[in-house]
This record gives sequence, structure tokens and C-alpha cells, in this order.
Amino acid sequence: MRLISWNVNGLRACVQKGFLEFFKEIDADIFCIQESKMQEGQLNLELNGYYQYWNYAEKKGYSGTAIFSKEEAINASYGIDMEEHDKEGRVITLEYKEFYMVTVYTPNAQEGLARLDYRMKWEDDFRAYLNKLEENKPVIVCGDLNVAHKEIDLKNPKTNRKNAGFSDEERGKFTELLEAGFIDTFRYFYPDMEGIYSWWSYRFSARAKNAGWRIDYFVVSKTLEEKLVDAQIHTEIMGSDHCPVELNIEL
Repeated sequence: MRLISWNVNGLRACVQKGFLEFFKEIDADIFCIQESKMQEGQLNLELNGYYQYWNYAEKKGYSGTAIFSKEEAINASYGIDMEEHDKEGRVITLEYKEFYMVTVYTPNAQEGLARLDYRMKWEDDFRAYLNKLEENKPVIVCGDLNVAHKEIDLKNPKTNRKNAGFSDEERGKFTELLEAGFIDTFRYFYPDMEGIYSWWSYRFSARAKNAGWRIDYFVVSKTLEEKLVDAQIHTEIMGSDHCPVELNIEL
């Protein structure tokens, strides 16, 4: 199976910048997006051969996720069944015969770590949600997790130490997720690879200089380890300040 995740930073804008061309070319079995930044009815996306699942934020032009799948899910759920977290359209869970597919757009801790306390609560609640799913069957999680886990995962770790996305607290929560029985698939295959990122600021010509961060992930239950085939980051694909990430898995 080929799985794709992409923070499109506004799907309507991304469609004008090559989204559909990439979508057709990559021919994923499941294609997940984050930060759709739209409401129902604002875009008629014709994706022949795909079932579409959408979760919109209550706030217009903000957040939002979607999953496009060749196979119809047994069940689809939206959010993590906690009202304080479920107004921003951040999570979709699809149940299939052998696994759960979860896409997530993790809340940003924001400048000055203004939203860090909320982010910590989110991390604990989201991890508990995944652990609950795992009691039934393995889980594949993908999306913009808004954290660079190790110094190798961003261009300038020293100057970003206390910034959103690279605070000790956020990095620690990602470690807790891995310790709870999950695998960071890109690092599983490429533990020492440097200079490969999935997000670049629009400022300071960051992408041209490859001054980026790896904050988009496929994270899977350890029970799926033997089924992993490869992981990729499509740094060549434009259209957003993020690029698509990929997981190949035998399921």
C-alpha cells in the first residue's frame, strides 16, 4: 500500500499549484491532508475512484483535515471524542479490516509557547486515544505533528531550542509516543540521514536554502514493523510550505 500525507496549507490554493497533478501521479491507496482551511461546499474536488472523508474546523479558513481512500472504510470518526479538542477539525480516523488510519494536524504551541499548556494536554489525550485504538488493531498515524524530534530533524537546532515545534516539552511528548509502542517510520529506515525536511518557512528564502524542519510523519504501531517497506519525503513537490511524506507498507 502507498500512503501519502501532505499539509497543503490551504487546499483551494494548493489546487491552483499542482495538487491534482501530484495526486494523480502518485496514485496513493490512501491520501491524507491537513490544514485544508475550508468549509464544506467551498471546493468540489472530483477524485474518481476515491472515497472522501472531511473534518472541518468550526472557525472558517482554519485547520481542517481530509482523507481520500480507494477502499471504503468500515467506520469513520471525526475528532477524538473530547469536546475541548474537537472544534478545530484536526483528526480523522478510518477503520479498515487490518488497521486504523489516523490523520492529525497537531496544534501549534505558537509564538512564545503561548499555547504550550494546551499542546501538552492535547499530546496526552491524543496518545491515550491512539492507545485505546490499539487495543483493537494496529494504528497508522500520519500528519503534521508540529514537532522536530531530534536536532537532526531541523536545520538550526541551537537557535530554535525554546521555539514552538522544538521545545523540550514537545520533543519529550513525541518520545513518549514512541515509547508507548510506535515507530517513526522515516527514522526507522534512515536513522542518520540529514538535510531532509518537510516544512520550510515562507520567510528568508528558507526553502531555497533548505533551512527546514521535519515535522510531518508516518508513525505506526510496532506490531506493523515487519510490514514496513519504505518511507519517503517528497522534497521536490511544491504547492505548500510543507511537502508530501510517504509510507509504503504491505497490508
